[in-house]
Amino acid sequence: MSFDATQNEIETLFSEVGAVSEVFVPTDRATGRPRGFAFVQFEDPDHAAEAIKRFDGYELRGRNLRVNEAEDRPRRSFAPRDGGGGGYEAAPPKRNKSKGSRRNLRARKRGF
Repeated sequence: MSFDATQNEIETLFSEVGAVSEVFVPTDRATGRPRGFAFVQFEDPDHAAEAIKRFDGYELRGRNLRVNEAEDRPRRSFAPRDGGGGGYEAAPPKRNKSKGSRRNLRARKRGF
């Protein structure tokens, strides 16, 4: 969907199919600009199926719409990574050389 499309434009377009109960256009937290997609909820589920058939591929403000039924996004786990840096899934433990062996090596080279 075009980033310039407004909530009213989307509601007007989809109301051609049936009664729209809600239109939600997510915005970027940092910039406040629309993220390029929207959620349209119809009062009647049959109207949603008709909107998918009618408006999938429809051009709005120079961009083709991709219209499909919303799907639940899989939940992400927020387990901290090894090292406490945060992340989405646990990383395998890092295998670093111990610093002690390098320090002892330097000390032996300096000694007479």
